[in-house]
Amino acid sequence: MAKTLIAFFSRADENYFGGAMRYVKTGNTEIVVNGMKEMLPADTFKIEMKEPYSPVYMTCIDQAKKDLKNNVRPELTAYPDSLDEYDTVILAYPNYWGTMPMAVFTFLERYDFTGKKILPLCTNEGSGMGHSESDIRKAAPGAEVKKGLAITGSRAANAGGAVKKWLADNNLI
Repeated sequence: MAKTLIAFFSRADENYFGGAMRYVKTGNTEIVVNGMKEMLPADTFKIEMKEPYSPVYMTCIDQAKKDLKNNVRPELTAYPDSLDEYDTVILAYPNYWGTMPMAVFTFLERYDFTGKKILPLCTNEGSGMGHSESDIRKAAPGAEVKKGLAITGSRAANAGGAVKKWLADNNLI
């Protein structure tokens, strides 16, 4: 039986919303994932860094930029034992400097995605998917990377219709 995993990275704390900073308890990507979990049967795995970035937005983006520049692979707090039982992985993340957070690279490079479908979902405040789809193809050779869905983070709570259509277009619901 085909199984789906939703693997996601999300950041709470101080975030950027269309020109202003705001503190949030749940990150935009996690808000979208929580809605998605009500639409389809799937397991979830939250990608979390052992040493998280600062809760202060400007410090966080500086840390993320430095990690990207240095091609860092941050250690995660946990890893799934295996992804063998999944044929589809929905990979959800915010856009950090035109791609995924480096912790998502850590996750991808740990597993063999040969023969699996990866559906990228990227929250952002106007920068779209960036080059994350091509980065996923490089980090997960052998995977079939489908067209991603970009969600404006400040509209995450109202993204259900777009997410449902995207899941249906990919034959998941």
